[in-house]
Amino acid sequence: MTQSTRIIVALDFPAREPALALVDQLDPARCRLKVGKELFTRLGPDFVATLQARGFEVFLDLKFHDIPNTVAAACAAAADLGVWMVNVHVTGGRRMIETTRERLDALPKAPLLIGVTVLTSLDGDDLAEVGCPGEPAERVLALAELGREAGLDGIVCSPREAAAVRAALGEDFVLVTPGVRPSWAATGDQKRVMTPREAVAAGSDHLVIGRPIAAAPDPLAALAEIERELAG
Repeated sequence: MTQSTRIIVALDFPAREPALALVDQLDPARCRLKVGKELFTRLGPDFVATLQARGFEVFLDLKFHDIPNTVAAACAAAADLGVWMVNVHVTGGRRMIETTRERLDALPKAPLLIGVTVLTSLDGDDLAEVGCPGEPAERVLALAELGREAGLDGIVCSPREAAAVRAALGEDFVLVTPGVRPSWAATGDQKRVMTPREAVAAGSDHLVIGRPIAAAPDPLAALAEIERELAG
């Protein structure tokens, strides 16, 4: 894996035009793209196809969480779009993940199936408020272990949990980490953050980065600066 392919640029935009304005300034050889709920709800599968036609691999970040057959069918539909990676909430449970894994394994080409553990916007107080007391790191590791047993290719986690998950689950389990901010960028609404270099050192495989690139005057220059930071 090269440093450049580690970076996934989040297209967190409300409309097609600003999203494509950013995409047109990026290089598909140096990053992948993440399409989330807002943009996909507004623009749908055709927008994913537009990005792929420009040469980009797409992480479809819809965080499916429903009954097993519904999630399995949704992930199969994502596979039909040709996306590189799709995700589900691990809290949907073992049967949901196993059903989805079985459905994807029957396809000619399956996307990576990644599980969302604890959102990086949450801390211990937030978890306690929703009836899940304990530190985020404890819950992340427990959910990661469940996801691995049920057939996930990897998980989404904060970079602060990456080292523990990597140590527990090995080198072949994919770790996708939002909450990554270059040393020169503001943290925004993420609470459990690291720099790109720190995240990779902790065990992260793929770094989801949004505003530090998207809001930069020169997004490709910002991407290059992150690459230099990773090179150290």
